[in-house]
Amino acid sequence: MSTTDKAPAEAPHESDPTDEAAGAQLSTAPVEDGPAAPVGIGVIGWARWFWRQLTSMRVALILLFLLSLGSIPGSLIPQTQVDAMKVADWKKTHEFWVPAAEKLQLFDVYSSVWFSAIYILLFVSLIGCIVPRTWQFVGQLTGRPPGAPRRLDRLPAYATWRTQKSPDEVLASAKGLLGGRRFRTEAGGNSVAAEKGYLREAGNLIFHIALIVMLVAFAAGQLFKSEGGKLVLRGKGFSNTLTQYDDFKYGSLFSSDDLEPFSFTLDKFDATYEKTGPQKGTARDFKAYVTYSEGAEGAPHKAEIEVNKPLEIDGSKIFLLGHGYAPVISVTDPTGKVIYKDAVPMLPFDANLSSSGAVKVPDGYRNKNGDKEQLGFNAMFVPTFAGEGKGTMLSQFPALDFPVLALSAYHGSLGVDSGLPQNVYQLNTSKLQEFKDADGQLFKKRLLPGESMELPGGEGTVRFEGVERWATFSVTRQPASGLALAGAMAAIGGLAASLFIQRRRVWVRAVRGEDGVTVVEMAGLGRSESAKLPEELSALSAALFERAPSAPAAAPPADAESAGSASSVDEAHEGERA
Repeated sequence: MSTTDKAPAEAPHESDPTDEAAGAQLSTAPVEDGPAAPVGIGVIGWARWFWRQLTSMRVALILLFLLSLGSIPGSLIPQTQVDAMKVADWKKTHEFWVPAAEKLQLFDVYSSVWFSAIYILLFVSLIGCIVPRTWQFVGQLTGRPPGAPRRLDRLPAYATWRTQKSPDEVLASAKGLLGGRRFRTEAGGNSVAAEKGYLREAGNLIFHIALIVMLVAFAAGQLFKSEGGKLVLRGKGFSNTLTQYDDFKYGSLFSSDDLEPFSFTLDKFDATYEKTGPQKGTARDFKAYVTYSEGAEGAPHKAEIEVNKPLEIDGSKIFLLGHGYAPVISVTDPTGKVIYKDAVPMLPFDANLSSSGAVKVPDGYRNKNGDKEQLGFNAMFVPTFAGEGKGTMLSQFPALDFPVLALSAYHGSLGVDSGLPQNVYQLNTSKLQEFKDADGQLFKKRLLPGESMELPGGEGTVRFEGVERWATFSVTRQPASGLALAGAMAAIGGLAASLFIQRRRVWVRAVRGEDGVTVVEMAGLGRSESAKLPEELSALSAALFERAPSAPAAAPPADAESAGSASSVDEAHEGERA
């Protein structure tokens, strides 16, 4: 038996139709028109030309590349649907580029006309490319392997030997052997054709179909998504209605009716920090303990929410984003009546939770003369104060080891009655007057929990009652996230199949020679050149050789020894030709 995996150089020969059929349909790639094929004239001709260009793989890759390029400004320039405040700040600092950016819709990239056009063209291109390939692949699955070429020795992998087994026995053994190796076999005439590796093209189609699924999921997620943030004090609750959110972002097709009815209460919040070493103050664990109810009258359930471990309720995920402190402050008027008592959330501005905020008393206060006024206090809170004379009002550690609250007092109008929105964490002092101390300076004081400060002139009292905790949550709803994940996994699986599975064909021919000995030929052809095909053919031929071994060499006559030797040499080298 002799084998080879490389065809020798031969003189040019006429093409054989059976050779062309043997290598045809190893791929579902659409057949391109020849250079001489006319496109046609008129509207129909141009439409056919445009459709062929749009559904070509080359154009699909170009559109995919353009889609990636189009996403760059969406990540570099603030987007209106994500953060309108950042867009306003960007416009102030880049006034020269604002007219061009607005004309190009760079503040709404993902809903812009040009981005949508690329997206839709890519979608159409993929569908137009996949549909004909799918039908072609279905036809290949229902078809049978083509017959053996006339010259098997021209194929890349080839083996031949002579055996005393009859051609029918050899072909029966070959069909059983190839069928046992999961080849699809077809016997015809003096040969057996076998084919394997259909999953390569199936993987290719799955990959492209998965791309369409991911595009649909991305579009649905952008159109129907919603995301809102909410700060919740310990002991307080939240209901999933639009008015309950501190901030809310949504897709263009979102409706408030899409919000799932649920609610939760923050029962407790725990946080631990590294107390010693170079990582002192580093957060080790955040955990929010909540009680939630599904639906308007659902039974309460206990749950824990940690960073990167959200609570999922009816398709909405509740993420824990941050936490901080809320000093509890009470205010009394000149008559001693308590007109305000509440926990006031403070916003941290460093890693040790040094926080700032504002206390606003819009109603219920009358000064000593009986006139209605509003009170406002700029506040600074530190959970661990360094001590008097030991630096500025900054926290030394995030835990509540030595909490101190610093207040500065104002009276007059807070501006909340103007109808214009205000930042609840900042105090607008444009219509406020300062309370003055004995030196004529702004009245301010540091307080420990349980301490009070008397406003100048007996205008009232402010008391630091204690400290509460708060946590911020993000409630997100991404309708097609599961579909996108399934598409991504299918794309990876399909790509792996198309890269690592080889489509190949094997033919076995057995004919009886003039001397009555059967000549066996085996050859293989793959879609692309690979070292695995000759190895596989070698293994198959070895297995078939065991079932149909070589015929014993006949003893040559003494007077024909020289001629027989020459004939043997020629026979041994016959199989070396590919």
